[in-house]
Amino acid sequence: MHEKYDVIIGLEIHAELKTKSKMFCSCDNDAEAKGANTVVCPICLGHPGTIPLANKQAIAWTILTGLALDCKVNKLSKFDRKNYFYPDLPKGYQISQYDLPLVYDGVLKVGDNDIKITRIHLEEDTGKSTHPGGKNFSLIDYNRGGTPLMEMVTEPVIPDAASAKKFCQQYQQILRYLDISNADMEKGQMRCEANISVQEKGKWEYKGKCEILSLGEYKLNPKVEVKNINSFKALEKAIEYEIKRQINAIEDGDELIQETRGWNEDKKETVSQRVKETSADYRYFPEPDIPPLNISDEWIEEIKKDLIELPHTKKDRFIRQYFFTDDIAEIIVSDKNLADYTENVISELRAWIDSNGDDWERQQKKLAKSVSNWLISELFKHLKEDNLNISDINITPENFAEFISLVYQGKVNSSAAQKILEEMYKNGGDPSNIMQDMGLEQIDDSAELEKTISEIITNNQKQVEEYKGGKENVLQFFVGQTMAATKGKANPKLVTEILKKLLS
Repeated sequence: MHEKYDVIIGLEIHAELKTKSKMFCSCDNDAEAKGANTVVCPICLGHPGTIPLANKQAIAWTILTGLALDCKVNKLSKFDRKNYFYPDLPKGYQISQYDLPLVYDGVLKVGDNDIKITRIHLEEDTGKSTHPGGKNFSLIDYNRGGTPLMEMVTEPVIPDAASAKKFCQQYQQILRYLDISNADMEKGQMRCEANISVQEKGKWEYKGKCEILSLGEYKLNPKVEVKNINSFKALEKAIEYEIKRQINAIEDGDELIQETRGWNEDKKETVSQRVKETSADYRYFPEPDIPPLNISDEWIEEIKKDLIELPHTKKDRFIRQYFFTDDIAEIIVSDKNLADYTENVISELRAWIDSNGDDWERQQKKLAKSVSNWLISELFKHLKEDNLNISDINITPENFAEFISLVYQGKVNSSAAQKILEEMYKNGGDPSNIMQDMGLEQIDDSAELEKTISEIITNNQKQVEEYKGGKENVLQFFVGQTMAATKGKANPKLVTEILKKLLS
């Protein structure tokens, strides 16, 4: 992408775990819609003399995430104090992990690239500062303080903004599949930070484990961390902006510094916030109030039982087993509820095929295509308009499968099927009953259709002469007239056959 420069991107992704209680105390971990500073206690507020107790579920879920990403597990792990001072950090330090994270050395495949994962560690979230408009003070809500926060750090091997965005999207899907975090970026439940640097080609070397060395006398350009990113689109735009900014600075001879910058969504640019800290600035040391963690093989095996089929594996299976295209399979597996719904629909269709003595292997390709067309192309339009998810609708997998079977058998044409689906979407119900109640069953009676078409031909002699004169597109006029006369219930294929016969 850049002839003279290499772009080096690493990500740090924080995800709030949805455990019942906070990381080091028994406070309710769900503070949504609750009044400020109402879900707090002396432990998460850091009062003197309090003793933190680590949340076992949060530890297990962090290990589970690592196992899902082919990470190694540190059998001996510990918590550390990360010292820094900020108003939303009541203790003056954060309980985190430094040199012995719970899991390390993993990988997540994005397209053709294996993105290496350095570590996944566990810590506590901070409170939240708010800055009322027009006021000369800030307010702090400590409800979020102490929420279990899982941080994943990648190696600096991501080549471009699009890959970084895709990585975050896939990671979010995994967290949701494992059902350990809602990972909603707009709500701050998942927060992505990008470390970006630009280096001259041939002047540096990646040595692994986040180590990048300069070659010869070349001085490495510093990295910049971009924060305050609350959507995947913003992440991509922020990285693209920062790459251009750094290249322009190098070309203009301006000095780059290692700093933290924020993303300004309104101006679509990064803005300097502060000089970037190093690990030495945090003065890490082992948390004295929490004993080291000894993670046994037996516990790891117990945690492994919660591993399920993950999105990339499910996508490959859907393509292979159900003949979905790559794009359709990706859309379906992006939401676990949608993937489960789709699989239940196909299971119902298979049972229907088997009950009719037909061969599923022979029919499944056509049926899977029909499922994807009506699910993604039609039903999704309604969901998108109403900002709903598949789990919000009244259409059961059984009824959707029956709907597909009506279309597949030719009992309704496309126009009628859309009316039935719309009624099912609004009020639920059995599609066969809806078809009968609305009088939408397709007319396949050749004699009845031929009588109707003969009358239409008799009343439109001008168009007959045009058709016989070579204007074949006039045929569509007659098809339209027939569909109107039958209130959209005629079989279009049969109508076309009869028209060609009578007009010849």
